[in-house]
Amino acid sequence: MTEQELLRRESLQKLRELGIDPYPAEMFDVTAFAADIVANYQEEVLEDGTKNRLNYHEVSLAGRIMATREAGKAMFMNLQDTTGRIQLYLRKEEINGGDENSPMFDTVIKKLLDLGDYVGVKGFAFRTKTGEVSVHVQSFKFLSKALRPLPVVKKDAEGNVFDAFTDPEQRYRMRYVDLTVNTEFRQIFIKRSKLIKTMRTYLDELGLLEVETPILQPIHGGAAARPFKTHHNTLDMQLYLRIANELYLKRLIVAGFDGVYEFAKMFRNEGMDRTHNPEFTALEFYVAYKDYNWMMDITEEMLERVARAIHPEGASTAQAGEHSIEFAGPYRRLTMFDAIQEYTGINVETADEAALRAYCKKNISR
Repeated sequence: MTEQELLRRESLQKLRELGIDPYPAEMFDVTAFAADIVANYQEEVLEDGTKNRLNYHEVSLAGRIMATREAGKAMFMNLQDTTGRIQLYLRKEEINGGDENSPMFDTVIKKLLDLGDYVGVKGFAFRTKTGEVSVHVQSFKFLSKALRPLPVVKKDAEGNVFDAFTDPEQRYRMRYVDLTVNTEFRQIFIKRSKLIKTMRTYLDELGLLEVETPILQPIHGGAAARPFKTHHNTLDMQLYLRIANELYLKRLIVAGFDGVYEFAKMFRNEGMDRTHNPEFTALEFYVAYKDYNWMMDITEEMLERVARAIHPEGASTAQAGEHSIEFAGPYRRLTMFDAIQEYTGINVETADEAALRAYCKKNISR
């Protein structure tokens, strides 16, 4: 173990010796979130110059301690919850409850609290002299002791970042750490959830039935890919993780359902890189009595709905590098042959194989 990990385990033991459970099992009631307090805190200045808080008189919130600094008999901390960060203000006499012999402030908080620890606090929101919305803590509770240190990412007053957690290998192998210190990437997960929810709602509105089809299959099919193999001990037979769910969905159409869909995990035992994973999620849906024109209409509307669901103020455009993509329909429609001819100048119907190979070889690096 590193020196940091050893010291944190010593702190863990000292907390227990003080009668403090570093991993309490009981519920901690959360009534407010950091981003909501910061965005919506209001106060008014009365005629005598005093301030009257218009909301957030009492708050209870929980999260990880990401920064601390001492100020005499007071401390400032940054607490990070699922929505963002907020400053905490703690005073010794309040945390100790008026008991001069209490170890809570000088020992527990100042010495045994580490960055990354989960805590729960209760108090009231206020605005500091510098104008920062903060929480004046009146009650403090350990919720979970962190035994491994987090990367310490620093920002200066101009917003410049130092010691950033940017190594791709570490970020993707330890995504839980990445999402803790690089909170902006949480939006990927939030938008993905909204995307799936929007698709599901749309397909339900169309009257399609959501189903689940087998992941372990005796014969892999529906696509051309190398499967993962496993052995079923009880049946003494070889099974495959599905490479597609197509055939099972089509059988349900044969069985009499007019429309079915599935958000399915697929597994393909082939190469991988930054944009290709051997395990991925796919949406497939099948309907009876429709044609490809109907499918194009539905795809257009679904993509527009998704774009509006995940973008602020319902925008239908998305930025991809230097390009702005408009997802609102109707889309331009052309055949594959027409598309090839428009963008390459080649008529696939009349060109011979040698000409096609020569063009591909010449433009392969583009």
